[in-house]
Amino acid sequence: MTAPHDKFNAAMRQLPLVAILRGLTPDEAPAVGDAIVESGFRLLEVPLNSPRPLDSIALLSRRFPQALVGAGTVLTAQEVRDVHAAGGELIVAPNFNAEVVAEAKRLGLVSLPGVMTPTEAFGALAAGATGLKLFPAELASPAVVKALLAVLPKGTPLMPVGGITPDNMDAWRAAGSAGFGIGSALYKPGKSAASVREDAQRFVAAFAGTLRA
Repeated sequence: MTAPHDKFNAAMRQLPLVAILRGLTPDEAPAVGDAIVESGFRLLEVPLNSPRPLDSIALLSRRFPQALVGAGTVLTAQEVRDVHAAGGELIVAPNFNAEVVAEAKRLGLVSLPGVMTPTEAFGALAAGATGLKLFPAELASPAVVKALLAVLPKGTPLMPVGGITPDNMDAWRAAGSAGFGIGSALYKPGKSAASVREDAQRFVAAFAGTLRA
């Protein structure tokens, strides 16, 4: 097992929440990264439609060697290679593309392609996906998670992404969700590092079942 997969498995045991930092700039990355990692997150994703995403990925990878840092919105095999060259170890996509998954597997990276149907889910696993991103979760429900997990191989990590907040995780978890991708409820462009830290801690508390109104 590669080091990226060791980091992923450890994070899935401890705090299986992916911080989706869409719109992050390299200048913001240190402070925002500190806020998130110091709150307990170990899975960080900078979508490739952010400003200079590879620079942010390189910076975060060096700053947080204990974390699994990588890219989201990875749509081509070349982009997988670019992320790997920048030091990224996590490949997340909104869709399932067999070439993207295969290239991530070849390079020893963790791959979480986006799926919505059993056909996509089984195809992604056959191609070598590490886990599955249920996206967009707004189109699904906890019942969909339960139905998918009833037929997928036992232990398949299925992580809803889209519209996840500290207040709605319980139902998804009860259905079997292994973790979540957290986007604009955690970070959006212009949000201060202090506010990001506050919301990161709310997510951590909610996942631990200790969130208080």
